[in-house]
Amino acid sequence: MDPKSHSTENSAWRLRHLALVTDAWEPQINGVVRTYQRLIGDLRDAGWRVTVIHPGEFRCVPLPSDPNIRIAINVWPRLTRRLKELQPDCIHLATEGPLGMMARLWCGFHKYQFTTSFHTKFPEFIQERMGIPLILTYALAKWFHSRASAMLVPTPSLMTYLRKRGFKSCKQWTHGVDAEKFHPSKRVELGYAKPVALYVGRVSVEKNLEPFLSLEMPGTKLIVGEGPGREELEKKYPNAVFLGAKYGEELAGLFASADVFVFPSRTDTFGLVLLEALASGTPIAGYPVTGPIDVANDERVGGISEDLGTAITHALKCSREECRKYAERFGWDEAERIFVESLVPMRRGLMVETVQEERPQENLS
Repeated sequence: MDPKSHSTENSAWRLRHLALVTDAWEPQINGVVRTYQRLIGDLRDAGWRVTVIHPGEFRCVPLPSDPNIRIAINVWPRLTRRLKELQPDCIHLATEGPLGMMARLWCGFHKYQFTTSFHTKFPEFIQERMGIPLILTYALAKWFHSRASAMLVPTPSLMTYLRKRGFKSCKQWTHGVDAEKFHPSKRVELGYAKPVALYVGRVSVEKNLEPFLSLEMPGTKLIVGEGPGREELEKKYPNAVFLGAKYGEELAGLFASADVFVFPSRTDTFGLVLLEALASGTPIAGYPVTGPIDVANDERVGGISEDLGTAITHALKCSREECRKYAERFGWDEAERIFVESLVPMRRGLMVETVQEERPQENLS
């Protein structure tokens, strides 16, 4: 991606330094983190300087509902000093957590322009875990995104949903898949009774795993991932196989070796794992909600139904070759282009000279 690739409105200047503020970062492993890791790597290869401001730079405490997730606290003094010192050309707020919220306040106070992205239905997430009414949490979410020059949204159905709730400046932002890492050639015999129905993701209440785990079906249910719900679900459903978190080639092999990938969540906004399964040649099964209906609403590559058992039965009949062909349409180039063209200069009227030499790049920490 050439950093000179911007909209006509932005053609008078050239951005070189992006500050990305995110509450989701390593050691978390999820679709949001992996999306930004890929994006940042490609931007740096294209000559950008990208600084990631993440919880690891601050004092953190465990999230009460999930000790595996740590959230930054007392962020205002350090965050504002950091942003002032950096003087980035542009700023993107990736999440609506403590860091994102404080960065939003800082931008509003200085009348700086910024962009945001909507990755997770946090209001629904919080309602499921804490019982807080959606009207309150969506009001906060609308404030967070209200002054963004662009709010990047991963799917058409989510964009429609958010617009109905009064969100402005929505812009669709497609995601891609690493079609080399996730490949049908990595399929092996796993040694479990077939068909093997695979789930990959957090093991927590908002992922809605129980409808899948409680299904009466032949074969093996394979659960890959960690989370606060694992111990309870492992005891409640002893016939399922809980493998814990898997990474790299081992994870890619599991994607390719399963017979169907099951995505029972009703609150995810995209589901990068859906593309990873399809790129591996594995059909998907899920509910007709945001995520499955956008990523794979095609009967040739999976089953989508309010009856999850019916969705799985249909998916098992799908062609693995068709799944792979379908996933190959989702490249990263388009995702990178949309992201770059959405960025705006933080200060209005900012003119940035074209810089030929490379600036030092910061570690992806």
